[in-house]
This record gives sequence, structure tokens and C-alpha cells, in this order.
Amino acid sequence: MAQQPLRAGPARNPSMADVAQRAGVSHQTVSRVLNDSPLVKPDTRERVLAAIRELGYRRNNAARMLATNRSGRIGMVSAHLALHGPSMIATAVQGAGHEAGYQVSVIGLLEISEESLRDAVDRLLDQAVEAIVVAVAHRDAVHLVRGLSLPIPVVVAQGVTDGEPMAAGIDQHAGALLATEHLLDLGHRGVAHVSGPLDWIEATQRRLGWRHAHDHRDLLPGPEVEGDWSAASGYDAGLRIGHSDDVTAVFVANDTMALGVLKALHECGRRVPDDVSVVGFDNVSEAAFYWPALTTVDQQFSELGRLAVDLTMQALEGEDAPAATLLRPELIVRASSGPPPG
Repeated sequence: MAQQPLRAGPARNPSMADVAQRAGVSHQTVSRVLNDSPLVKPDTRERVLAAIRELGYRRNNAARMLATNRSGRIGMVSAHLALHGPSMIATAVQGAGHEAGYQVSVIGLLEISEESLRDAVDRLLDQAVEAIVVAVAHRDAVHLVRGLSLPIPVVVAQGVTDGEPMAAGIDQHAGALLATEHLLDLGHRGVAHVSGPLDWIEATQRRLGWRHAHDHRDLLPGPEVEGDWSAASGYDAGLRIGHSDDVTAVFVANDTMALGVLKALHECGRRVPDDVSVVGFDNVSEAAFYWPALTTVDQQFSELGRLAVDLTMQALEGEDAPAATLLRPELIVRASSGPPPG
């Protein structure tokens, strides 16, 4: 009976010693390169990096954590990740964290409560995260976050006001001013508003910007309808607004609701922008393809993610983080806004 050939076992992952042998350096030199030490000569560093690429070496993060007491991981608590803003902020923080050499663990809250927030934080602490970024714009959640006493840095990245410590944010009030003043500059009077749910800090900040734009010109604002960020709530609000001939312009607190408003106005026989101008908020990737293309406020989500991670890195290095300076959004003018009829 013929002897069966022996089966090879699974290939062994290359070790740091393998990298050192391939590069012709010591184990300590490989470690210095992996930890970005300035003590390694450039040509030696390049030889080690080339060996790492050739062998497909991946460092043992568990061993790294034991040696350095650093996990290389940041935690993030978010909510309503199905919505454009929260999902973009989470993506931006993950990208900026990766560029800084950190993995980012994201936990989405299913409900806004002290219990759910503490559970999320505990789950992140179980992963030995070095810091936590919280991006939950709900009024109660921000209050709860500020009351947490944790052994690691906490950075807030939504629902932020100017001058807050350990916080990064976008100036929602300024964005709403841009949107409303654009419509007033076109000649509209009494701009209507479809707000987000007013237990969200960012919805109230946008609402204040809309009101203050009218106050600055001694004008009364148009009618206001509260939505829930969904296209369906925007559609319902649009039906209520669309039957009023006095309304010639609407500022909508997010682009998804603006989509519903556009549909409702069309069904009411109101042309956009000939009869009614519409401005949204967020600049979702589809906004340029709405019919008509939507004038909206662009939030610099990628810059917000970078700023939140920069604050986190400063805190981890023991530096004093500056008070928040809010990022200023930008108005993107498209076809949905124009002068009032007549």
C-alpha cells in the first residue's frame, strides 16, 4: 500500500525575528521602526520596511498592548447611524483615526438613555480603548456625557457650542443663517422653516439661526413645521406649507426632509423655484441630483473627524486641548432657489 504524503500544516505567520533576519538588523531595530523611533537611520528604516512588505508581517497587537500599555484603539459612541449626518461623522472619525494609526470601535445607541449610554461606554472600556469620541446630538445625551467620570479622555463631536472644552463641532447656527439670508437676499420675506425634532441640539441651533436671520432685518419669519428628519415628515410639512400662497421660500433643516418638501410642492402645483424656493441642510451626495438640484448647506464632516481625532491625540499626549472653535459650513447654491415670483 502506497504511503500517503504528509500534509503541510498551516503556514506560520512571519515573526519580528524573521523581519530582522531578512533586513539584516537586530530585533530591537525592527521594534524601533514599528514604534516610529527617530533613532533609526533612514536607509536602515527602509530596509526594515521593505522586509515587512516582502514577508507580509503584521505586528501582534496583543503583545504590543502588554509592552506599551496602549491598545491603539479609540472608542466612538454614536446614534441614529441611518441618518446622513451621524453616519458621515462616524466615517470621518474612523478615517482620521486610521490615519493617526488607531483602530476605531463604533457603538450605535439604540435609544437615548443614561442606561444605554453607560452600557456603550462600558463595552468600549472592556475593549481597552484609550479615549472615547461621543457624537450624539440629542440634548439629554450631551448632558449625560458631560456628567461621566472616566479614566480616559472623552471628546464630544456633536451638539457642541463655541468654547466648550474637549469638543469639536460644526456651527449649525451659522449654517442656518447662511441658508436663510440667502433666501432673504433674493427678495423673499417671511421664510418658512421645516425643523428637525427640537430635542436635538442641532435642530434647535438651526431653528435659532433661521429666526435670527429675520430678527437682523426686523422681519417676521414665515410658518414653522416640526419634522423628524425623514422624507415623509418633510412631505407632510410641504403639503401644509404648499397650500399657502404667502409662502415663497422654505428653509428645511436637512436634505432628506427637503426631498419630501419638493414632492409635496409639486403635488400642490407649486413650481420650484418659480413659485417657492427651497434650501436644505447637509449637502447629501444625492442633493445635486434632486429635481431641481437642491441649494443646501455643506457640513465639513471630514474636517470634523480630523479635528475630533486631533483633540483625542492631544489629550493622550497630556497636552491641554484648546476650547472648541466651531467649523463654519458653506452654502452650496443650486437650482432650487431663486427670486420670489413677480
